[in-house]
Amino acid sequence: MAGIELFGPEERKEVNDVMETGILFRYNFDEERKGHWKAREFEAQIAEFTGAKYCLTCSSGSAAVSIMLASAGVGAGDEVIVPPFTFIATIEAVLWAGAIPVFAEIDDTLNLSPEGIEAVITEKTKAVCLVHMCGSMARLDAILEVCNRHHILLLEDTAQALGTYYRDRHVGLFGKAGTFSFDFFKIITAGEGGAVITNDKDVADKMPLVSDHGHDHIGNNRGAEQHPVLGFNYRIGEMNAAVGLAQARKLPQILKIQKENKKRMKAAIARFEQITFRHIPDPQGDAATFLNFFLPDEKTARKVVEAFNDAGVTGLQYWYDNNFHYIKNWYHLKDFSVAAKLPVQVIDPERNYSEVNLPKSDDIMSRLISLVINVGWTDDELANHIDKITTALDKVLV
Repeated sequence: MAGIELFGPEERKEVNDVMETGILFRYNFDEERKGHWKAREFEAQIAEFTGAKYCLTCSSGSAAVSIMLASAGVGAGDEVIVPPFTFIATIEAVLWAGAIPVFAEIDDTLNLSPEGIEAVITEKTKAVCLVHMCGSMARLDAILEVCNRHHILLLEDTAQALGTYYRDRHVGLFGKAGTFSFDFFKIITAGEGGAVITNDKDVADKMPLVSDHGHDHIGNNRGAEQHPVLGFNYRIGEMNAAVGLAQARKLPQILKIQKENKKRMKAAIARFEQITFRHIPDPQGDAATFLNFFLPDEKTARKVVEAFNDAGVTGLQYWYDNNFHYIKNWYHLKDFSVAAKLPVQVIDPERNYSEVNLPKSDDIMSRLISLVINVGWTDDELANHIDKITTALDKVLV
């Protein structure tokens, strides 16, 4: 659970700064806020940590993907290649943009494979929305080669990958832009919040317009500001930004502890010959938010899940049955159960997500087990956790 395990006086101090002025809005009120600009500081902290030239914080990770898509020029009728393993928000953002999600296969990185992307490219493909799941990166070199050869945009949903690097470069900076989520369950939290990072000035110039009804934020009179483009309200509030700012300063500590704890857990289960581990293209760049491993087949994986549950192993994820993170259970998408008609239903009325067939992804996901890495464990608690894991594995695999 990372950041929420480390709440303390640092978060309270930043929130109290905002409470003392009463200025919860991220723009204007220059004198009244008495020098407190939490959203600006939060953006500067994330930009410095990731090495991005530009960062915009916003109301959620979902909002961040919407801002990224619009700012990169993805809109109605554009096809966007997406993974079947992601939080559903990635897909929702593409749909809300008026674009058309096109699903491709993942590989043992748990992310889109270059081969899977190549197989579904059409003349309507505008972008790949690459999601770096569970704190580790995709096969970026090969994916960049595919995108460049076909002249399509690479956009990165890095909601679960803050602190993940590939060859000393933070994910989210390989394509046009990248996004983060700071909801309650991420590596750091703002309660609710998100961010977009980019090194592309054109994209960066559009991001604040898209996120705030087209306001150009020039001058100190909001009512007199111009609106070069249409936008929407994806703003972050100063209270959320204050919490996120304090949390962001703890990132080096969080990552250090996660990596140490994951190393101990992985070493403990490496003796089981039936287990193979997720492929990580750059192990040094792993954020270590999860320990991800595969069993030989679905039947064995389900037996292990049952044994873990019986043993009281916490932080267990069997994503294949998850309602929100894998396409198998996205019945509302397959049935187009919507509150109002979506653009894709008009633009591409023959599109049928109930017929998506991804055998490679199904095989990978049916055998995958993920265990959350906590940062708040004491040595004794971690040792007890590992004992529960290995005892359960002994019952099934030995």
